Amino acid sequence: MPWGFHLLVDAGKCDSKSIRDPNHIKEFATSLVKRIKMVAVGNPEVIRYGKGKKLGYTLVQLIETSDITAQFVESSNDLYLDVFSCKEFDPKIVKDTVNEYFTPERIHSRFLHRQA
Repeated sequence: MPWGFHLLVDAGKCDSKSIRDPNHIKEFATSLVKRIKMVAVGNPEVIRYGKGKKLGYTLVQLIETSDITAQFVESSNDLYLDVFSCKEFDPKIVKDTVNEYFTPERIHSRFLHRQA
């Protein structure tokens, strides 16, 4: 049994309004935590920073079994999401939630089993 489970999601050409709305991003994080049956530690942190092609929001949501992080790139409307947990979760639920909240034109993912 692996120690951890790590899903990497690259979502291209997302809805431009949704990735620029910090409240929408927070709602996404809250919903995702519930859907994959995790327990949030605190509220999601959503901060906009960077310059030029690096400008966008970053999401950090701690969960009891690790964390959820995401980068929202405004110049390309792309989203890069990592879900890491020592508790198993369903990658399909994560991708479905990304599709629902950000409607990307394309989505690629990679699911890893982590073991030192």
